[in-house]
Amino acid sequence: MTDRLDTLWYTRCPVPTGLGIAIQQGWLEAAFRAQGTKVSSLLESNDFATRESHFSHTLQNSVRHGGNIPAISAKARGRDTRVIGLSWADETQLILASPESGIATVRDLKGRRFGLPNWKNVEIDFTRAQAIRGLENALRLEGLEVSDVELVDRDIESHYSDERAENIGGTLARRAGGRRARANNLEVIALLRGEVDAIFLKGAHGAQVAHQFGLTTVIDTGAHPEPLIRSNNGTPRTLAVDGHLLDHHFDAAVTILDQVLRAEAWAQDHPSEVRRYLARETNASEYWVSVAYGEDAQTRLKTDLATQSVEAIQDFTNFLHRWGFIPQSFDVGDWIDRRPLDALLSARVAG
Repeated sequence: MTDRLDTLWYTRCPVPTGLGIAIQQGWLEAAFRAQGTKVSSLLESNDFATRESHFSHTLQNSVRHGGNIPAISAKARGRDTRVIGLSWADETQLILASPESGIATVRDLKGRRFGLPNWKNVEIDFTRAQAIRGLENALRLEGLEVSDVELVDRDIESHYSDERAENIGGTLARRAGGRRARANNLEVIALLRGEVDAIFLKGAHGAQVAHQFGLTTVIDTGAHPEPLIRSNNGTPRTLAVDGHLLDHHFDAAVTILDQVLRAEAWAQDHPSEVRRYLARETNASEYWVSVAYGEDAQTRLKTDLATQSVEAIQDFTNFLHRWGFIPQSFDVGDWIDRRPLDALLSARVAG
């Protein structure tokens, strides 16, 4: 028997996840309501510390499905978190240049100015880390290193969690004109002003910006055949819970996985509905969802603990330590707790 859980806190990134679809379908809330548990959104909280747990994993009895950098960072800083699932949905990862720069290939980046976000007041600057990862992976394909380009920082003084997210029609977004909205695009502004020659953007936002401003796509590392070249903050994504939830409410972790896998199974036969759901998740149109995640995006929604995903997370954890984003590396295998997934799959077979 496990203790009754009063409140489950959830959060997911604005990207394709089974948890996001389970939330939009109302399945997660219904499953926990049947157990007498309230389900609450971290990002919609009025409390800064609660919202910040989206990045720091400090709140007990919470689940997060999204980019792996904050989850890795929390673990490296000694927080008791466990990964109960990994999902790999490839997405565009673009090195973009201004047409005026004359940059057309990765080799053309040598000696040029590469714009990087530099969030000065956050525990883990995931936007900077993912940009350096994309840049390093691209350059190494041509025998180059990050030291072969000039890194230009765009300093950002605000904080990720300064503003609560608003839920409008199922889409989570910060209010228009907010500080974070502008901060998220400083390197784009620098590129358009000619202050840098190239930048990294990913996902639906990156694809749309590239099109809107007529930027040159130097490379899309998200389309490379080698998994470790595609491996970044979103590939794979972590489904992580805190240790307290597993130790005291193990059945809740199983229920979370049950609803995530249910949503992913439903998605396979509903491509049109999935595009609409992902458009709401990413705050983008269905067109840009298809460009960024593929017209078969529903087939990529699959949470498991596949060897490729585990190896990619280990490689990426080592990268984050090498670049100083986390204080230490660690054995990802020790971080993964397979018990909830094993329990769920065993129950399904028995049922």
